[in-house]
Amino acid sequence: MPHYHRLGEIPPKRHIQFRRPDGKLYAEELVSTEGFSNLYSLVYHIHPPTAIQEAGTPYSVAPKVALDKNILPRSFLGFRLPNEGDFLQSRKIVFTNNDLHVALASPRHGTTDFYKNAQSDEVIFVHEGQGTLRTMLGDLAFQGGDYLVIPRGVIYQIDFVNEHNRLFIVESHSPITFPKRYLNDAGQLLEHAPFCERDIRKPTTLHTHDAQGDFKILIKRQDQIYPLSYAYHPFDVIGWDGYFFPYAFSIHDFEPITGRVHQPPPVHQTFAARGFVICSFVPRLYDYHPLAIPAPYHHSNIDSDEVLYYVDGEFMSRKHVERGMISLHPMGIPHGPHPGAIERSIGKKETRELAVMVDTFAPLKITEDALKLEDPLYHKSWLEE
Repeated sequence: MPHYHRLGEIPPKRHIQFRRPDGKLYAEELVSTEGFSNLYSLVYHIHPPTAIQEAGTPYSVAPKVALDKNILPRSFLGFRLPNEGDFLQSRKIVFTNNDLHVALASPRHGTTDFYKNAQSDEVIFVHEGQGTLRTMLGDLAFQGGDYLVIPRGVIYQIDFVNEHNRLFIVESHSPITFPKRYLNDAGQLLEHAPFCERDIRKPTTLHTHDAQGDFKILIKRQDQIYPLSYAYHPFDVIGWDGYFFPYAFSIHDFEPITGRVHQPPPVHQTFAARGFVICSFVPRLYDYHPLAIPAPYHHSNIDSDEVLYYVDGEFMSRKHVERGMISLHPMGIPHGPHPGAIERSIGKKETRELAVMVDTFAPLKITEDALKLEDPLYHKSWLEE
């Protein structure tokens, strides 16, 4: 995050004595990224966060790659993923490379144990569902349309209001940031950015749990889950401050950038990371040049794979779109509107489409779980009828 936040009680300076009411010291923890050179927060625990009681047997959650090379356009029907299990059990990685995992989930309920992704930042797009993200740094309420951005190392639980939940998840092996062109030298979002700090929802309620017992944290590292049991509740935080914390941003608060002629995909960019970007396509007015063609032009993904997750609305560039559908257009060959879509778009004034796009700069590998959801004839859908 590009700005400072604090919750709870903290001492007046860093790394000085800060005592509990019983006279013992609170345990100060520096949670930092990229060594000591990037974002960090200082977290104050009632008890040391290091008291491991038991180490369970680790197990693999590595994606099972079915296709490590691909050049065909492909489509996957995400809502075919069964609605089952808890938040962790339901997560199915569909695409992967050395920079990220892309996953779908349709959990019936949240987590009972605690979870920490120690290898990746997470961007969880809530397609359907609502609930509360409970973290060591405070709570965040969420609903459909929210991006939940959870930096690596944050311990959390997630609760859902009901059993009907659909999530699109990006696990980034590098920090999730805002695009640099949206920021000034001080890290403030600029006037031309399609959102501002007022749109960012930060943790507002810190629940401090002073409890001793057996608290299992499932820690993901190197695509393994390590079950570690700790002697103290991981949410025993009395206060914290810094630039490292989870936050929420609604896709409905993204303000689209439009023009007289069709704008290229970077105007939809929302987040950045090493090796990929995330974009938000939202309802917007179409181009207003008198000879404008609202439909996107054909384009060649020479240097990137394009993943488009369809959320809602009508997509004038496609013949058939379902909610939760994912298209994958690989680098190396052109793609564009289906036959007839360009002519049909002329004269249209607006679109109500809603979608999330992930563009990667290294090829994506397709997993076994993805192939279970595939529409095998998608690559033939540009043939004239």
